[in-house]
Amino acid sequence: QVQLVESGGGLVQAGGSLRLSCAASGSIFRLNAMGWYRQALGKQRELVARITSGGSTDYADSVKGRFTISRDNAKNTVYLQTNSLKPEDTAVYYCNARVSGKNGAQYDYWGQGTQVTVSS
Repeated sequence: QVQLVESGGGLVQAGGSLRLSCAASGSIFRLNAMGWYRQALGKQRELVARITSGGSTDYADSVKGRFTISRDNAKNTVYLQTNSLKPEDTAVYYCNARVSGKNGAQYDYWGQGTQVTVSS
């Protein structure tokens, strides 16, 4: 089993910043892509950003230029630096990790979510 523990959410005014962290632990043979998704009230969960084990990144158009995803492979941790936050960024942010087992099978794991609220 793999556990993902997120931290860093909170309440911030528009234009402010937050840094989200997600640490993976447990039975990890190989940690592949990691990412952040978000789900606003009444909306579907959507991809915010993801990063491969090699460092390649991908962002939703709505956050390009404002959010930066990074990872520390030695700590099995992924970060999301969020700048110039807007009220429409308000959502529960979920960490995702794709893990390979020794048998080569891949599994997706999710964190419990951390609330980000941006006031206008």
